Amino acid sequence: MKLDQISNFVFCDKRLNDFDLEVKLLPNPYYDYPFLIIKDFLSPKICDELIQSIKKEEDFIDAKIKKENYLNYTNKSIRKTKIYKLNDEYKSIYKKRFLAIQKQIEDYFSLALTISTKVQVLEYLEGSFYKAHSDDSNMLMKDEELIGFKNVAVNRKLTTVFFASSCSEKENFNTFSGGELLFNFLFDKEGNPIKYKPKAGEMIVFFSNPYFTHEVLKVEKGYRLSLVQWHDAITSL
Repeated sequence: MKLDQISNFVFCDKRLNDFDLEVKLLPNPYYDYPFLIIKDFLSPKICDELIQSIKKEEDFIDAKIKKENYLNYTNKSIRKTKIYKLNDEYKSIYKKRFLAIQKQIEDYFSLALTISTKVQVLEYLEGSFYKAHSDDSNMLMKDEELIGFKNVAVNRKLTTVFFASSCSEKENFNTFSGGELLFNFLFDKEGNPIKYKPKAGEMIVFFSNPYFTHEVLKVEKGYRLSLVQWHDAITSL
């Protein structure tokens, strides 16, 4: 596989630069990483309280797969997870904290955030997963080979994912094993795929375009809870 360097420590599959992508946004190539990790978005106490709150909820829907014009459908062979609504208390906590770090995000990605979606609360139980996908585009396949991408969510410029539970081999109510966030086209200098093992309280931020195609690997044990949001933006890149 041929790789192109996109930051100090990260390379991408060369096909991404060869494809005629509708959106090709990347951060400053002199950064160490092309994504931003905010270590202390919310406290461990709030994370644990949020988990306990969601575990008591019975109002959820099965997560869907996006299609053009936001016509979505369910396919549990591609995506198996549950979506909950964030209640007003935690919505307020989340929004206040997000506003406090918004400038940090905007500076890192050289953009100005405009409109954001509602926060989705995603629950991954044992056996849950989400296969490779781009947040703003559908993958185009021919004879099982990737030949490009079609943008189907033009208002998704930036993705934020907050984690209320930790990827850990220790078994607890707020941990899970498996369930890593794998970036399918991003690699380190040895050619190993970039795999993110989140810790409770962290938020990862990345562009929503095909460079950051990703999947949630199958949860082997435990409870994986994340809060996901997509943001439109005015970019100077």
